[in-house]
Amino acid sequence: MSKVEEFEELRPLLFSIAYRILGSVGEAEDAVQETWLRFDGSSTRPDSTKAFLSATVTRLSIDVLRSARVRREEYVGPWFPEPLLSDPYEDPARAVELADSVSMASLLLLERLSPLERAVFLLREVFAFDFREIAEAVDRSEGACRQLLVRARRHMHDGRPRFTADRDERRELATRFFDALQNGDVAGLQDLLAADVQLVGDGGGKAPNFARIIAGADKVARLLGTAFPALTELDVTCEPREVNGQPGALYRDRDGRILQAIVLDVLDGRIQTIRAVLNPDKLGHLGPVADAWAIDREVRQARRRPR
Repeated sequence: MSKVEEFEELRPLLFSIAYRILGSVGEAEDAVQETWLRFDGSSTRPDSTKAFLSATVTRLSIDVLRSARVRREEYVGPWFPEPLLSDPYEDPARAVELADSVSMASLLLLERLSPLERAVFLLREVFAFDFREIAEAVDRSEGACRQLLVRARRHMHDGRPRFTADRDERRELATRFFDALQNGDVAGLQDLLAADVQLVGDGGGKAPNFARIIAGADKVARLLGTAFPALTELDVTCEPREVNGQPGALYRDRDGRILQAIVLDVLDGRIQTIRAVLNPDKLGHLGPVADAWAIDREVRQARRRPR
């Protein structure tokens, strides 16, 4: 097998590791590309290509995350990972771990960990690497990796997200939610929301966004039931999609450009959290991005017109 063939066979795994460490599609793709350049530029073939490439992409991702964390401290408003529509890596034996670990709730929980703890936790708990492989990947002893994993598990334990297991149930609830949104059905929305539901947006200061987290079924339903019908009047369309392994949707303007991605956390037959990603920098990998400010102005002008 040629170098190119070996690398392409492992590319899905490499991207999945990098994305979970970084929470960024663009940065993960860059890390994978740099991994290829180092592999291609090596004059010797490693004993295990998988171990070499996994170690390389992990170290690169850790380095990028260390600098990214400084930028995130200065981020305007809540920070969310970049939306991911499909995870390229599949492993039937690890399907549950893979699905849960790519959710926005899990990725946000991982932000509690140091870069090394995050890498060790993911390689062990999600991808089932042994401690020898993990030690090589993060350049630490096996004993140190075990300690890093203990600390990571302790940080992650209490906050581990729980989701409704039945995918059909989640999908059906999401369909009802987005239909109610489009129709401005406030009562219908309230029936689908948990009493303590939260609505949170990530605009990064680059798109119109809520001034704060909106909490409570009544407040969230009334806000959404007013805002989204106005978007429908401007020919903004809803495209139901699975986003980060959870029910969600992409909203597009009349020209098909991405306006925002919405992700729902569902538990016990109710929507617990609604996350909206509006920052255009986080949507570009999904396609051309809409001018959210222009759409916001149109909405405001429409509201001022006499009925």
